[in-house]
Amino acid sequence: MPNEMGAFRIDVEIENPRYPGARRTIRSVLVDTGAELSWIPAEILESLRIERRNQWRFRQADGTVLERWTGPAFVYAAGRTTTDEVVFGGPADLVLLGARSLEGLNLRVDPLSKQLVDAGPASAAAAKKLSMLRAMLVGLSTRRPGSQLSDLVVAPAVGSSGGYGA
Repeated sequence: MPNEMGAFRIDVEIENPRYPGARRTIRSVLVDTGAELSWIPAEILESLRIERRNQWRFRQADGTVLERWTGPAFVYAAGRTTTDEVVFGGPADLVLLGARSLEGLNLRVDPLSKQLVDAGPASAAAAKKLSMLRAMLVGLSTRRPGSQLSDLVVAPAVGSSGGYGA
C-alpha cells in the first residue's frame, strides 16, 4: 500500500467479551477513519472464540461487494478500551482500526503527528439538545407566511413533548 498522507499504523489488542482474559496483539494495524468497522484477521478472532454473529456486505472502492461476518470484541488501543463489532477479515483483506472503534475509544486522529489523541468530552445532554432543536423548530414554523422554511417545518404544540421527552 502506498504511503498516503495522514495514514499511520498502531498496535491493537483484541479480547473476547464472553471469555475475558486472553488477548491477542495485532501489530501495525492501519488507522482508517474511512472504514466504518475494524477489520481483524479471522484466525485471530477464531483463536479467541469470538462468535460470528452478523453477515455484512461491504462495497469496495472498485464497486465490488464483499460479504464478511462480524462479531463482538473488546478493542484495546492507545491505552483505552471499547466494545465493538469487528469484521472477520479474509487473508487478502487489510487489517484496519475503523471509525466506530475510534469513536468508542473516544480518540481522534491528529494528522500532523500521525497519532491518536483524546477526542475530548463526549456529548451527554441529548434531551437538552432535542429541547433546543424543538424550540428552534417552533420559532421557524411561526415565521410569517412566504418565508422559506415556514411550509417545511411542523412543530409540536407548545407544552407537548412531541415524542422527544422533557
